[in-house]
Amino acid sequence: MKPEQRTYVLKQRFVYTYDEPIRQLDHRLIVVPPPRHGDQRRRGYSLSVTGADAQVTHQRDAAGNTITRTLAPLVPERVEFLLEAVVERVGPAEGVPVPTVHPWLLQPTRLTTPDAKIREVAAALSDGDALASAERFCSYVHDAIAYTPGSTTVDTTAAQALAAGHGVCQDSAHLMLALCRSAGLPARYVSGHLLGEGGTHAWVEVVVPEARAVAFDPCNGRRAGWDYLTVATGRDYADVARRPLGRM
Repeated sequence: MKPEQRTYVLKQRFVYTYDEPIRQLDHRLIVVPPPRHGDQRRRGYSLSVTGADAQVTHQRDAAGNTITRTLAPLVPERVEFLLEAVVERVGPAEGVPVPTVHPWLLQPTRLTTPDAKIREVAAALSDGDALASAERFCSYVHDAIAYTPGSTTVDTTAAQALAAGHGVCQDSAHLMLALCRSAGLPARYVSGHLLGEGGTHAWVEVVVPEARAVAFDPCNGRRAGWDYLTVATGRDYADVARRPLGRM
């Protein structure tokens, strides 16, 4: 069977405005898809900056995410970023190869530390089948967290979101990460795009014994398929947003 191929053109515009001139701006964005992630390939991209005389560099962090760093001595009023990227996917997708399972995929973070309830659910829903357990975790989170924009913040923990019963996509991802790690399943946070939704989206990749990471979207209660484009991965939202820079 001939592999299926799809090509996507990603366009994003970010505008930051200020009440007064900003000096010595040091701004970082994580918006450029990785060169390669499973069946996903970045075929090219451009990122322009207007509104300030800026120096733009692209670096990689320890997880391989592409970090765009902008340095500007003065921003009089506003700065605008315009990204265009071409991404290709060739399938069917069978997960992202993970030759080495890093310990941090199993370690809880401040946002994903389980409480007694999360540990209880993880024990009840998991068994020796990693993929089946991940499927059950995904369904549970979809039912437990009602999507409610503005109901949480970037500092809301998985335990807090579960107790409240509402949140946004990152909260669903954090709760599934907490369940997976409590059950001994390596898992990571994914930031990217769900086509047709606008903005950014968050989901989870769970490492199964075949040394591949399978993507789940607990916010929507399903596997992540063709309509998902990965931009960055990490231990949780904070890890993706604040990870120190490395080298390209």
